[in-house]
Amino acid sequence: MASDPQSGDPQPRGLQVGDLVPDVALATPDGGTLTLTQLRGRPLVLYFYPKDDTPGCTTEAKDFSALKPVFDSVGVDILGVSKNSPAQHVRFATKHDLTIGLATDVDDSVCAAFGTWIEKSLYGRKYMGIDRATFLIDANGLIVGIWRKVKVPGHAQQVLEAAEALAGR
Repeated sequence: MASDPQSGDPQPRGLQVGDLVPDVALATPDGGTLTLTQLRGRPLVLYFYPKDDTPGCTTEAKDFSALKPVFDSVGVDILGVSKNSPAQHVRFATKHDLTIGLATDVDDSVCAAFGTWIEKSLYGRKYMGIDRATFLIDANGLIVGIWRKVKVPGHAQQVLEAAEALAGR
């Protein structure tokens, strides 16, 4: 089992560092569709989070939004993905003044491809949900960094440092 050099976590499932991201589709808050190949040409931070407007997810989105000008300065885009509807994303972004992009995995294909749709357990109840994870993707669509089982405090800054290294800064 490979280990992620960023976090040291084992990676038993989904895409791994060095893999080309698949051309899967996401729904955008404006009612459109976006594929990951449409985003090639610039590096991308693609992060998966469980649910809009929950404490950890809100903090993570606000942290990435606060650092977005620095990500922009090194030429790296940011896109957050959850199962929330596009309309919920609009409310979430408006309520918290988010400046990052948000998208919806409508059919589980994106979460399945990246290995972020997993069985979880809460108080003994098992259910399926999104595992908080972040992927740094280069301009050619290759995964160059993975963070799984993300702890929110300091995470956006850690990803920024990897993005700056990718950009040669």
